[in-house]
Amino acid sequence: MDIATAGQLWDADPGWLNTASYGLPPRRAFEELQAALTDWRHGSSDWKPWDASVGRSRAAFARMIGAPASDVTVSSTVSQIMSVVATALPPGARVVVPDIEFTSNLFPWAVAAEIETVPADRLADAINGSTAAVAFSLVQSATGDVAPLGDIVAAARAHDALVIADGSQACGWLPVDVGAGIDVLACAAYKWLMAPRGAAFGYLAPRVRERMRPLAAGWYAGADEGGSYYGPPLRLAADARAFDLSPAWFSYVGAAPAIELLNELGVQRVHDHNVALANRLRTGLGLEPAGSAIVSVDAPGERLEAAGIRAAVRAGRVRASFHVYTTADDVDRALDVLNG
Repeated sequence: MDIATAGQLWDADPGWLNTASYGLPPRRAFEELQAALTDWRHGSSDWKPWDASVGRSRAAFARMIGAPASDVTVSSTVSQIMSVVATALPPGARVVVPDIEFTSNLFPWAVAAEIETVPADRLADAINGSTAAVAFSLVQSATGDVAPLGDIVAAARAHDALVIADGSQACGWLPVDVGAGIDVLACAAYKWLMAPRGAAFGYLAPRVRERMRPLAAGWYAGADEGGSYYGPPLRLAADARAFDLSPAWFSYVGAAPAIELLNELGVQRVHDHNVALANRLRTGLGLEPAGSAIVSVDAPGERLEAAGIRAAVRAGRVRASFHVYTTADDVDRALDVLNG
């Protein structure tokens, strides 16, 4: 299926340039969710079919990032995943974080460790022998800048520091392979993975899991699925499931078909489509092309809003973001407004 054909699987109104805030569901995801909600309304189904979507989602996300499903935990938010990862750090640990980092990947470290904030483009240079971990977004929410992952990993490995990445603005359009040296990757699924808010995934490398404490453990983290409802002893899964939160089922009902579709299309093809549209906007505004699906510009956001074009304002700048359902017509409408 080519991208132009795939675009027909969505019902996006013209002018949606705001996937970095939330993604739009493909029709198959919306329909599966509606069917589950109907079953819930009438009490016509057990919960187990909804729960099966969690396994589908976990497997699909693992495939997308090149990880075994056994290394992926499920949660509801990035900050919850990062807060538990913080238990792997020794007391007084130093964590290097970009000064523009979204707070879901900043506040957990500020609570649990000593943080040093530096400009995002100096992250690798700031890693030294006293660094326990470096935490950063693969793609920055405010600017759309793509992190130099290779440089960061090389510096972290030279000093035995953990590499902890937030993939919420990357996974779904930017090809990501945790085999490149990522120890932890957390991702909220309601943006580029186009799931309902309430689903999140975390890749936890074995070398990190063995140092972590599953502080939020409950029945869903049990070794025996369906057999960990009541009573001692503590019996947790031997893999990343030990860090699972009990899932918000309907969020995963919507997540599974959306992530599976992205895998079917191929993230590299989605990347090429998204970046081409972002560069179409940049070129039309007299800017050099870049390698991101997010464009941050000084522009009159109120004019876009008045014209029915939905974007966001972040850090005082208009942020436009482009995904598989975005078209050249969407971009050209925005250019007509901004250049008019």
